[in-house]
Amino acid sequence: MTALLRPRFLWSSLALALLAVGAFWASGIVGLAAHQLAMRGTSTATPTLNLSSYHVGIEGQPIAGLGDNTSGLTFSPATGTLFTAINRPAELAELSPDGQLLRRIPLTGASDVEGITHVEGDRFILVDEGHHRLSWVTITPETTWIDLAAVPFLTLDLGAFKNMGFEGISWDQRRKELVIVQEMWPVRVLVIGGLDRAVTGQGLGVTVREWQPDSWAGHFVTDLSSVTLHDATGNMLLLSDMSSMLAEYDPDGAPISLMTLWSGWHGLTGSVPQAEGVAIGPDGAVFIVSEPNLFYRFDPEVPLSQP
Repeated sequence: MTALLRPRFLWSSLALALLAVGAFWASGIVGLAAHQLAMRGTSTATPTLNLSSYHVGIEGQPIAGLGDNTSGLTFSPATGTLFTAINRPAELAELSPDGQLLRRIPLTGASDVEGITHVEGDRFILVDEGHHRLSWVTITPETTWIDLAAVPFLTLDLGAFKNMGFEGISWDQRRKELVIVQEMWPVRVLVIGGLDRAVTGQGLGVTVREWQPDSWAGHFVTDLSSVTLHDATGNMLLLSDMSSMLAEYDPDGAPISLMTLWSGWHGLTGSVPQAEGVAIGPDGAVFIVSEPNLFYRFDPEVPLSQP
């Protein structure tokens, strides 16, 4: 009897050990260590936001007027405001830089809108995880609702699992490319070029490539919930909800700085519960929205000079 039970005991112990390792990784502790080791070889001359020096300015402020499901986030230099996506009910919301609700814009023809990015002027791109679709929309001060069935769109069905598809989106102003992140299974970052020409009917020259970190640590996080590009440096910021981290990479994919979203770090009195969207302001301020409707602003030690 003992001999028969021993293999079962060993397999049970192994399963528990694997679960413990998975939970440990998901907590971000392993990811933090991996990122810190990977950064050791990065040149100190590389332009960086230096996320480690940031301090929370607005912590977990509920966005009055929004009840649930805030997701993607983007900053529009044209208006000096933020735009966030809400997937249920499908709508967009415009916010002030201090997290005050300015207006809501209902969406029709949407399934599960998870991300939004500003392109230029009054042009934005939305990502719909449910439809695997990118939609080009115009948002003016007079916009009161948007029908996604009536705007230009591109469908990218890359075999993602349901509800594990495209989570974040950001427009790269330097290269005129779109960066999107897949949440998990697998965690990946895709860069799409030629979109503007395709949408305006100037020829179908769309390219898709996968961006990879140049470090042995790779994607050291459990998931990816959002992405934003910093135009001044060309650096990429990747946000992970499950690992509670915001990581900065230079244009070559080298990790250069990190912000942990845990209680006690960067002035936080509590951990950010479910970080879903990130954006950067012209002064370097980092904005994060967290479900259900929480608003965070992190300020740099020294504000960046505005263009």
